[in-house]
Amino acid sequence: MKLRLGLIGLGEAWSQRHRPSLRMLQDRFEVRAIYSDVPLLGEQAAREFGAVHCDGYRTLVQRSDVDAVLILENLWQGWLPVLAACDAGKAVYWAADFDFAEERADELSRRVEQAGIAFMAEFPRRFAPATLRLKELIATRLGEPQLIFCHRRVPGDEQRPKRIGVDGGSQRRTEAELVQLIDWCRYVVGNEPSSVGSIRHGKAEAPDYWAISLEFPPTRPDLPPVVAQLSCGRYIPAAWPEAIHFRPPSAMQIRCDTGVAFVDLPTTLVWFDEAGRHMESLETELPVGEQLLTQFHRAVTSLVRKMGDLEDACRSLRILRIAREAVETGSRQKVNSTAE
Repeated sequence: MKLRLGLIGLGEAWSQRHRPSLRMLQDRFEVRAIYSDVPLLGEQAAREFGAVHCDGYRTLVQRSDVDAVLILENLWQGWLPVLAACDAGKAVYWAADFDFAEERADELSRRVEQAGIAFMAEFPRRFAPATLRLKELIATRLGEPQLIFCHRRVPGDEQRPKRIGVDGGSQRRTEAELVQLIDWCRYVVGNEPSSVGSIRHGKAEAPDYWAISLEFPPTRPDLPPVVAQLSCGRYIPAAWPEAIHFRPPSAMQIRCDTGVAFVDLPTTLVWFDEAGRHMESLETELPVGEQLLTQFHRAVTSLVRKMGDLEDACRSLRILRIAREAVETGSRQKVNSTAE
């Protein structure tokens, strides 16, 4: 079954991930309509895909020849395009940042549930070839995770273009990065954290470094709790581009029962066990964008409605809120599993 798509926004990942993936998956998707708050960009994409350029997201969502909506960036309208899709009964693929308040996510979850539509949030780290291979190694060679380190070093605000009407605060963007890292750690461990600790450096409204420590229940009775240390830093000025890209740390380092692995997204994995060093380059695997859109196609065409990604996003936002409380109180906070 070929899905007819409407695209809302064309974000930073458009040229590298979404555009080539839609080209490769023409047997499953057909782009019928596009709306962008940058009209020239939207018109160019519409011509390329033989689609209609719409002058508003509501016009796009209400089209009878659109089966599902891909929201590819944070527009100034916020969640309104998703709510419009709920009203129209159209499935949603959310690829924008998670820079929204937790209570908004809870409200959206209720609306999606009431609408009965499929909703998929884009978690690219989950579907990166290196992550999928890491999960295989955990199950077969490396054993249960024990320690995880993730760090995201990003340029300062000066290098990020500002969008009219969109919150340009560095704190919101840092939080969006941390939500992705929290989800990644939860996915790799395969469990929910039991407690959260956190520290920040810099102003509360614009931290230049934020570290979060997640403690997960032991995977076996004979093992200690699993600890994940993740952080996001904007501590190198954008005026120093060489420093920003100098010796970037691995996206994830993980210590397991019987080995250690270093993950460089999206396709490089180096791991060590008693036999020594193993280096895997997964360039020939299906790219992340195609993996994600293939999963979305299955979610929409399946008889089983997909809601798990939205629930995962809500859980990760709750964990970030608890991390914020840990910073403010200066003490480690318990995660109430019943609330998850």
